[in-house]
Amino acid sequence: MRIAMWSGPRNLSTAMMYAFGNRADFAVWDEPFYAPYLKATGVDHPMRDEIITAHETDPQKVAQRCLDNIPAKKTHFYMKHMPHHMIDGFPLDWASHCTNIHLIRHPARVITSYRAKRTTMTLEDIGFPQQAALYDKIGGLVIDSADIRAEPEQMLKRLCDAVGLDFDPAMLNWPKGPRKADGIWAAHWYNAVHQSTGFADAEGPLPTVDKKHQQILDAALPIYEKLLAKKL
Repeated sequence: MRIAMWSGPRNLSTAMMYAFGNRADFAVWDEPFYAPYLKATGVDHPMRDEIITAHETDPQKVAQRCLDNIPAKKTHFYMKHMPHHMIDGFPLDWASHCTNIHLIRHPARVITSYRAKRTTMTLEDIGFPQQAALYDKIGGLVIDSADIRAEPEQMLKRLCDAVGLDFDPAMLNWPKGPRKADGIWAAHWYNAVHQSTGFADAEGPLPTVDKKHQQILDAALPIYEKLLAKKL
């Protein structure tokens, strides 16, 4: 099985990659199209030059690797993807050979978390319109990160059942620290998950979004609610 897990940034996506990566039967790949996206768009992201130097930047080659033999002779392949990385002209036909899952999170939480890592932000940076468009194009399952944090074992069991996998308790905990599969950008983005050994507790009340990001929240919220209505 090849799982393409699609989410915007700050969506529990790295913890989910660690959960699947802690299974003995899964290889994982961290944001395969990030370097091609940075090179093609010229967008200014933290560690941009390091990412382009360290990772494959040809989207055609990345797409082919999504379908090549699974690394380390594992049975299954988990790929952590971001919809906003899939710009016009990047191949997407490979996704039809994958089990596509869309991981979502309330935009107030995404905005608050993203703001702590990057000083500028647009609606497109957090990927809500791109994720909705991708869902309309390729379909798949939808899961909400809040449900996973509230009941990790129950929700992972439901997810595994929905895609035809046996649940593995190893998904609930992982060793503290960086993982070999991390992209080089982990040094900037993954400090919190590197301190974790499992999923964090259920989230509290929604944070208050500052006024300068209110327009982004207003635009993202109906997109989130549309996908939320389809959640597992």
